[in-house]
Amino acid sequence: MSGLELVAVAAWSFVVAVIGGVVGLVLGNLRLPLFAAVASSPAAGGGANIAVSGIAAATAGTAHIRAGRINWRLFGWMAPPSVVGALAGGYLAGRVPKTALLLAIAVVLFYSGLDLLLRKPRQAKVRVEFSRVAAVVSGLVIGLLGGFVGLILGSLRMPALLRLVGEPASRAVGTNLAVGVCVGVAGLVGHLPSAAPDWKLIAVGGGASIPAALIGARLTGQLSEPALIRAIGFVLLVAGAGAAIQAFV
Repeated sequence: MSGLELVAVAAWSFVVAVIGGVVGLVLGNLRLPLFAAVASSPAAGGGANIAVSGIAAATAGTAHIRAGRINWRLFGWMAPPSVVGALAGGYLAGRVPKTALLLAIAVVLFYSGLDLLLRKPRQAKVRVEFSRVAAVVSGLVIGLLGGFVGLILGSLRMPALLRLVGEPASRAVGTNLAVGVCVGVAGLVGHLPSAAPDWKLIAVGGGASIPAALIGARLTGQLSEPALIRAIGFVLLVAGAGAAIQAFV
């Protein structure tokens, strides 16, 4: 990799991590095309991308922990099946057509983004209970898809947390990132048998993501619940466009 490519990786990782920290997403699908292009192989780029996603999620998650934006009971139900799915998907990566998977992911992201933007905002309220079945099933399925394509797929988990599980946006942001840390580690481990990740990309992208994720996470508390939902909806549309482009590139 040239010096210019490393600068581009650092700059783009920083931008993506700031946006992701605000809305509780790591947005690995926006980072993946660049990583795949400059890495020694697409598989090495995918492994590095999911590792950087985990670093960004862990960093932003620390700020959300201090702000009390993580539902630890929900995390306990959602993280284990997400990890199982990510390990299985990472191990089986390359045996399923990625183009079809990415297009399906793009469709879901577009739908979810439009749903959040167009549906009338509801009065924010803290729920005592959540749907455990939805947490387990959505965690397993999204973890599996993420392992296949080398993404944490917090962008899919976020609408599941909001609409299926029933978590308020303010706590879904931190909870999504906490689960994303576990998925990132599992996805990286799952990719190791087939292709070692590009460690230079991990160092550069992860180093740039740490301060950026902290900045983004601190901005979350400045948004009202309706504004945060709109921000998430807009970012999901951008992530959907990224997944669609990636499917053809």
